[in-house]
Amino acid sequence: MQFSSKLIEEAVNAFASLPGIGKKTALRLVLHLVQRPTEDSVHFARAISSMRENIQHCTQCGNLSDQHICSICRDARRDQSLICVVESIRDVMAIEDTQQYRGLYHVLGGVIAPIEGVGPADLNIDTLVERAKHGDTQEIIMAISPTIEGDTTIYFINRQLEGIDVTVSNIARGVSFGGELEYADEVTLGRSIVSRTKV
Repeated sequence: MQFSSKLIEEAVNAFASLPGIGKKTALRLVLHLVQRPTEDSVHFARAISSMRENIQHCTQCGNLSDQHICSICRDARRDQSLICVVESIRDVMAIEDTQQYRGLYHVLGGVIAPIEGVGPADLNIDTLVERAKHGDTQEIIMAISPTIEGDTTIYFINRQLEGIDVTVSNIARGVSFGGELEYADEVTLGRSIVSRTKV
C-alpha cells in the first residue's frame, strides 16, 4: 500500500495494530477522520488518551474502572452474597449483556496454563479466597470457559476454598466444551448462569 503522506501512513499503521483491523479498514478509518472537522479528531484522540491515562483495575474484583472500586461493586442493589468468577473483563461484559445475573464479579486475568507459563500466582486467585473468607459471600459461581485449562483452574480454586463456608457452583454446560465464553450467544450464556450446578 503506497501513501502520499507519512502522517497518513503512521495513522494507518496505528489503527492496523488493533485486533481485527486490517490495512484497508485502517485506511478507511483514517480517511474518515481526515474528512471530519478537526474537533472530532481531537475529541477522539483525547478520549483514547484520557482512557489510557485514567483507567484502572477495581481493587475489589479486578474489573476495569474509573475509580478504585468499580460501579458494579459499588451498586448496593446487587446481590453481595454472589461472586461470579470469570477469566477476563470481556466475560463480565458478556454476562452483563444477558441481564440474568445481579451479583458481583471476580476477574482472574486468565486461566492456569502451564504450557504458556501461566501458573496460579499469575492470576487473581488469592484475592478471591480473601473475599470468600471475609465478605458476605455465600456462593461462588465459576463462569470459566469449558476447556482443559478452565477446568484445571476451577479445580485449583475449589481446593483453595476448602474449609470456607461458601457454595461453589459451575455454570451449566450450555456453553460447549472447548468454546470461548465471550463468543457464546446471550440466550445460551444467560441460561448457563441461571442453570448453574454445584461443583
